[in-house]
Amino acid sequence: MSLDTLIQLDWQWLRSFNGSDSLFWDGFIATCTAGLTWVPLYMALAYMIVRNGDARKAAITIGGALACVLLVTIIDNGIVKPWVARPRPLNDPVLGHTVLTVAGVTADDFSFFSAHAANTSSLALFLCMVVRHRALCIALIGWSLLNGYTRLYLGMHFPIDVLTGFVAGSLVAVIVYTIYRLVLRYAATEARFVSSQYTSTGYSLDDVDVVMLVLALTFFYAVLRALVIAL
Repeated sequence: MSLDTLIQLDWQWLRSFNGSDSLFWDGFIATCTAGLTWVPLYMALAYMIVRNGDARKAAITIGGALACVLLVTIIDNGIVKPWVARPRPLNDPVLGHTVLTVAGVTADDFSFFSAHAANTSSLALFLCMVVRHRALCIALIGWSLLNGYTRLYLGMHFPIDVLTGFVAGSLVAVIVYTIYRLVLRYAATEARFVSSQYTSTGYSLDDVDVVMLVLALTFFYAVLRALVIAL
């Protein structure tokens, strides 16, 4: 398959996900794609990490999560985007006028690859491997997929940009987690839990429930905000 053919397919795939005639969905997606929307989730995750384990383990775990985001940001914004220099769909000089957009949501930098997809997938997968709780893992992966979808809906990225972001983020998460396990072993803080009140890696199920509740309430907030926008 030639590069031109792949680019044409990318445009066709984008049109399957891009925009709608619904003010509600415009508001919901715009809310979900905003970084500030998820600050309560990040705070809840930090709370869960600090509450479960000594200071060294908490510091190592938070350091691993931050390393995922930092590495993805350096690779994406510092290397790949300037090198590839692919315009975002809504800024494309030829077909950008065909892209459906939402008022107030725009960007002037490059498209390949999606930092939203890469950052959220790296953080989600890293924490899935750290906490080892099925429901939380499903919720975090769903959260990451939603963030990737918002970029297509808003015309901010092409499907290949988002898919590449997911792959890059997942690779970074696996690398960071491998180093995290080695550091934990060296620091002699790693232990396994068999209590029904904890995950196998020592995270209280009550604290996991706090994260799940905050995530659910954030979705509820996004829905309410979208309803207000649509009225």
